[in-house]
Amino acid sequence: MSECANPASGTEGGCLCGAVRFRIDFPTRFCVHCHCSMCQRAHGAGFVTWTGVPRTQFGFVSGGDRLGTYKSSDHGLRSFCGNCGSTLFCESSREPDIVYVVIANLDEGLDRAPQAHAYFSDRASWIDPADELPRLGGASGREPL
Repeated sequence: MSECANPASGTEGGCLCGAVRFRIDFPTRFCVHCHCSMCQRAHGAGFVTWTGVPRTQFGFVSGGDRLGTYKSSDHGLRSFCGNCGSTLFCESSREPDIVYVVIANLDEGLDRAPQAHAYFSDRASWIDPADELPRLGGASGREPL
C-alpha cells in the first residue's frame, strides 16, 4: 500500500486512537454489508460494511508501520491498528488489486451507498435488515439468494 495518486477526490479515515491514518481516492468499486462469520468475529458485530478501492487509490497518511496483520483464511489478510486494535482493511489474493476498507473508519461519506448484503446466508440469526438490497450468499457469498 502506498500514497494516493489523486488527493482531490476522496476521503480520509483512521483507527480509534488515531495512530493509523489513510486516504482513499474515488471512485470506489463497490460497497457491501458482509455477514460472513469471520467479519462477525473480527468486528464483534452482526455484519461489517466494506468498500473496495483499487490499490492505486489507497495510501497511508501516517502510521502504516503501526499495522498488525492476521491471515484469516488461505486467501485473506486482515489489518488492524497495533495500538488500539481497530480493524481497518482486508486484502485477498483472489482480488490482489483491491483493498477492502471498513467504511465505519472513514471521516466522511463515501461516493456510493451500500449495494448488497454479501454472505447473507451466514448472517447472525438476530439480524433481519429492513432494506431492499440484494441478498447474496452461498459458497462464494456472492450468489443471488
